[in-house]
Amino acid sequence: MAPDRSEDLALLVGTAEAAGRIGLAHFRGKVATWEKPGAGPVTEADLAIDHMLHAELGPARPDYGWLSEESERGHDRDLCERVFIVDPIDGTRAFIAGDQGWGTALAVAERGRVVAAAMHLPVRGETFAAALGRGATLNGAPIRASGRAALEGARALASSAMLKDELWPGGVPPMQRHFRSSLAWRLCLVAEGRFDLLVTLRDAYEWDVAAGCLIAEEAGAVVTDRDGAALTFNCHPAKARGVIAAPEPLNRALMTRLHPD
Repeated sequence: MAPDRSEDLALLVGTAEAAGRIGLAHFRGKVATWEKPGAGPVTEADLAIDHMLHAELGPARPDYGWLSEESERGHDRDLCERVFIVDPIDGTRAFIAGDQGWGTALAVAERGRVVAAAMHLPVRGETFAAALGRGATLNGAPIRASGRAALEGARALASSAMLKDELWPGGVPPMQRHFRSSLAWRLCLVAEGRFDLLVTLRDAYEWDVAAGCLIAEEAGAVVTDRDGAALTFNCHPAKARGVIAAPEPLNRALMTRLHPD
């Protein structure tokens, strides 16, 4: 019998927190860093965490596929009903800079849909978690997304590049822009209600968004791609067509500005 979602969630939470301890051992130390062509920086801490995650998660769920930012291991993920989607360190630039906004994002996708997720930020001592149909939590306490209905003045997490005039045929939304390096953390901040919405219109790697998307959805946000469609995971290539996470009225207002016709 396959493990249920609560068992998968417990596995993800415990493993993400163990990954945080490895990250902290390297944090603000002399850590080897290099650039992956077209994919940004990576450090020896990313690889150490990735190795540990595969060593722990693989034997615990030998029939699950594997999709990680830092490795391709195991059997063909297309043949697996369930797949781990793993980002050993989301927010690597923040990690290198000595900032607190980084963590490990882990998810299980089942037939294209994320069903369990955890995001652990060790410097902040925060663990976000969710299982499909069971709500979202921060350090075990329930969280809810903002109930905001008015787009004007909404607190939005977005890079400055996402608010260029040419991207918004219906007009750039009148939002208050904020930014955090980790995309998974941004989604969790929307889930927590500390910010009203997230917008990234660029294609996003699945490992950056899989965990955070479920956490935001289970907290009551609507999560879609830039065209308003639901996200599907374990795809080829492993990318989403942008991500918008917001209360339903704000998602609808953003779509009207993106697609006014």
